[in-house]
Amino acid sequence: MKNTGFFNQEQHNRVNGKYQISQISYQLRGRKMNFKSLASILFIFALFPFTFSAAPDSEEETSPPPLRILEIDDTFKIKNVGGPELSPDGKWVAYTVTTRDFEKNRSKTRIWMMATDNGEPIPMTVEAVSSRAPKFSRDGKKLYFLSARNGGKSQMWSLNLVHGGEAQQVTSLKRGVSSINFSRDEKKLLLVLKDPDPDKVDKDSANKGGKDSPKKWPKGKPWVIDRLQFKADYTGYLDHRRNHVYVYDIESKKLTQVTSGDYDDYSPAWSHDGKTIAFVSNRTEEPDGNYNTDIWLVGADNADKGKSLIQLTTSPGADNSPKWHPNGKFIAYTSAPDVEGSNYATNHLAVIGSQGGESRLLNEDLDRNVSGLEFSEDGKYIYFNLEDSGENHIARIPANGGKITRLIAGQISAGAFSLADNGALVARISKPKLPGELFIAGKHGLRQLTHVNKEHFSRIKLGETEEIHYKSHDGLEIEGFITKPPSFNPAFRYPTLLLIHGGPISQYSYSFSFEAQLFAANGYVVVRSNPRGSSGYGRDFCFALYQGWGEKDYRDVLAAVDRAIELGYADPDRLGVGGFSYGGILTNYIITQTDRFKGAVSGAGSGLYTAMYGHDMWLRWYEEEFGLPWENRELWERLSPFNYVQNVTTPTLFACGEKDWNMPVQNSEQLYQALRRRGITTRLVVYPGEHHGGWTTAHEKDFLERRLAWYDQYVKGEASGKK
Repeated sequence: MKNTGFFNQEQHNRVNGKYQISQISYQLRGRKMNFKSLASILFIFALFPFTFSAAPDSEEETSPPPLRILEIDDTFKIKNVGGPELSPDGKWVAYTVTTRDFEKNRSKTRIWMMATDNGEPIPMTVEAVSSRAPKFSRDGKKLYFLSARNGGKSQMWSLNLVHGGEAQQVTSLKRGVSSINFSRDEKKLLLVLKDPDPDKVDKDSANKGGKDSPKKWPKGKPWVIDRLQFKADYTGYLDHRRNHVYVYDIESKKLTQVTSGDYDDYSPAWSHDGKTIAFVSNRTEEPDGNYNTDIWLVGADNADKGKSLIQLTTSPGADNSPKWHPNGKFIAYTSAPDVEGSNYATNHLAVIGSQGGESRLLNEDLDRNVSGLEFSEDGKYIYFNLEDSGENHIARIPANGGKITRLIAGQISAGAFSLADNGALVARISKPKLPGELFIAGKHGLRQLTHVNKEHFSRIKLGETEEIHYKSHDGLEIEGFITKPPSFNPAFRYPTLLLIHGGPISQYSYSFSFEAQLFAANGYVVVRSNPRGSSGYGRDFCFALYQGWGEKDYRDVLAAVDRAIELGYADPDRLGVGGFSYGGILTNYIITQTDRFKGAVSGAGSGLYTAMYGHDMWLRWYEEEFGLPWENRELWERLSPFNYVQNVTTPTLFACGEKDWNMPVQNSEQLYQALRRRGITTRLVVYPGEHHGGWTTAHEKDFLERRLAWYDQYVKGEASGKK
């Protein structure tokens, strides 16, 4: 969508040295503006589409250009829609659109707003400075958002939707604001802040030294480690600074710390009367050594930094994401009560009285993961995201329990959603041929609101994605997806790539996959499987991978390839395999067990599991599932792909980020070294400065190019002809 000169002028306009943040405000400065005037603007924009699109270069009628296939550079041109936020009356939705600039290696996020009755999109913030997390005021007259302007930390800003004008800065905290979590009267904010650097205590800090001052290693001095969990990706070595809950009074600008201690606190939630805060914390004797998080309560006016707390839940598993019922009498939250195999546990929907007592699972009969809890305004229902097989739905259940109703369902992947006071529901939905867009749910089904990628994809021919169900070696039914080349001809067999998801507790779903479409565009059939250990099929299916990495799931994914061969899609002589994170781990295991694959790409995987102990960030997971390596050495060694490296014949490309503490580069180095010593074709690519994700655009493109080139060289080969 190309802007006209009006918007280009606005993007650079300054008034008294400040950016004019709202294009609506720019146009209507000095005029009273209400929702009727907003509707008028939308009507005008509908009459004059040139406001938002470029005029054609020529008046001559021309036929549309032929469709092309997807290219690597398209990944940087896809716009990402996020943050849907409905106005309280459900008539407007605010959302974000993120674009990427390959040359400048950065992304930009802009806030837009549109009427939910099919109005035209209105840009609310400038392109020059990223803005995110839109949130309407309770009366719908203001729109709050977060933005880091002038190179500082992210702060909260507000736009007056009635009178227009410039965006007003609401907060000015040196540690910034990461989310907008208002008290119901909108006078206070809940914040989660990391303990400040004692050498750089900021003026707004509620912790200014003394015996409770947090500990941080002095610059240039040795790092003295005494924590059990002492590493984290994107952070590196951990000191004793923790994340705690704070209350910020907007009018007085007073910041009050309400929790403290050598624990991390997160997910705070206001009670409707603003007097009590629920939050999540692991306050066991050794929180670095287990996943036993609980829901805790603290007074919003607490003066002792959380030394007076009430522990609400006592499950030995993980309790998270508290949400208060409007009447304040009980709290909904997610609960994964299993202790054995806790990483594979199902996240259930639970409720508990705000005064304590027994908790209750509301969806115990539905063995599926829930997340994203929200109460309806009248408190009658709890809305939530529901993961079910390869689908992601939005559902609701009566607050006191009962029948689950799936409001948005089917072969789709529904993610973030927003609920208005009147029950209107908007969600971000993706499909195999549709990157995420906003849809509104109504009596007659779903209606698409945004079309941010329509123009771009109108010129691209995508491959069809087919759902498959098949039996593994032991009769277990597995679900997967096959994406075919855009010009697929059933008379031919195609080179085929088996892609493996990370996790392992994750899943492929009915969502748009750029990598699947990219490989398909380059002539491959792409097979993606959800083997045992995947998250959308219930606790038993997920737990079936427990203590069996590689041994139990590698046959599941190979059976998916066999199914593609049975269907006549895959050429059995031209097979490739690859994955990232756990997908890299399983790739490493596969190439030690079979020579069926002509080429492999292992991204950020591992091979010698004992070498990971104490080196990466997954201590708790390893100990809980595999036991202590000096006590259960046989299991650790039996599952390690490195110990079977003498069997590898597959040309393999290894890749990892230099600073990845999730799956450190040491893992890829060891496997590369072994294959190189044995004379097996291999390469190791290390991306400087990169972690487990969020790579620079240049490195992201390089990895895609290398993967494609590797498969083209070792897998594609000569066609074996017709069936």
